[in-house]
Amino acid sequence: MGLRCGIVGLPNVGKSTLFNAISSAKAESANYPFCTIEPNVGVVTVPDDRLQILEELVHPERVLPTIIEFVDIAGLVKGASKGEGLGNKFLANIREVDAIIHVIRCFDDPNIVHVAGGVDPVFDKDVIDTELQIKDLESVDKKIQKVERTAKAGDAKAKKELASLQKFKAHLEDGKNARSLDVTEEDLEAVEDLKLLTIKPVIYAANVDEASINSGNQFVDALKEHVKDENAEVVVISAAIESQIAEIEDEEEKQMFLEEYGLKESGLNKLIRASYSILNLITYFTAGVKEVRAWTIQKGWKAPAAAGVIHSDFEKGFIRAEVIKLKDYQEFKSEAKIKEAGKMAVEGKEYVVQDGDIMHFRFNV
Repeated sequence: MGLRCGIVGLPNVGKSTLFNAISSAKAESANYPFCTIEPNVGVVTVPDDRLQILEELVHPERVLPTIIEFVDIAGLVKGASKGEGLGNKFLANIREVDAIIHVIRCFDDPNIVHVAGGVDPVFDKDVIDTELQIKDLESVDKKIQKVERTAKAGDAKAKKELASLQKFKAHLEDGKNARSLDVTEEDLEAVEDLKLLTIKPVIYAANVDEASINSGNQFVDALKEHVKDENAEVVVISAAIESQIAEIEDEEEKQMFLEEYGLKESGLNKLIRASYSILNLITYFTAGVKEVRAWTIQKGWKAPAAAGVIHSDFEKGFIRAEVIKLKDYQEFKSEAKIKEAGKMAVEGKEYVVQDGDIMHFRFNV
């Protein structure tokens, strides 16, 4: 399954600088609003040490990690929901992503203009939230007008749908994001076709200066306090440091650079982990002499659905899954010895795939 994260934020918060640093695509970066007009897409491989372990054990012809797409969406401004700053086009781009990475400026630099005149992460967050909420409210209102007619005619299904829509309407009018509403499956079904912007999972990327990368600062503290009741993640990152990391090709040199700043991993890795966490994703592997490959699925998926990520025929004709745990592969070194030791599990259609499973699927179409 493809994973797309949209990078949003007010102009001059470091959004495009961050995108340039973490992706193979390059967005124009400049000290003025709207330097990115079309959304740029950068495809990044997901780092996973387990792939290297499997490569050393299996010696495949190739290794294929899973990927994540970062979409750089041009800076939003106050009034975007009404078309300000080409807002309608940018808001439409956000609808197509799985999660939002909201870059928020948490550093002070008099040489970089702030559209609001000063650094205020809470203000920045609320500006974006308000624009997205207004757009969602428009979408909900339009659907309410359509459903109301059927509900008034006595249609029971329409009445339930209307009640769900009105619940979202009241929440949005209260200045709250749809993701924070306590909802049922019925409620979610009522707005599924609307692709609400504020229902998408969000990661707040607090962009700090180099001096604050480990200890944080008052701006980060204010942001964390403001979003503490949201189902969201806050990742502290320095776009400036990420830009320097992006220029280093040698892995050992890159590790030494990180250690100089007291970092265990890059900001990119932090964002990827946060994306997987907030979207409830896990990874399983297939391993053979042709290839070792990582596959991304939703946590809780059963074996047939996981097989379907490889090919729809695998899911349709699913017979069974042969499952190996990585620790057993490391201990017994080969698939044959794993079988001899009775460590290869044979699982049926009800098996819930676990993160890190190594799987072979048997199917018949």
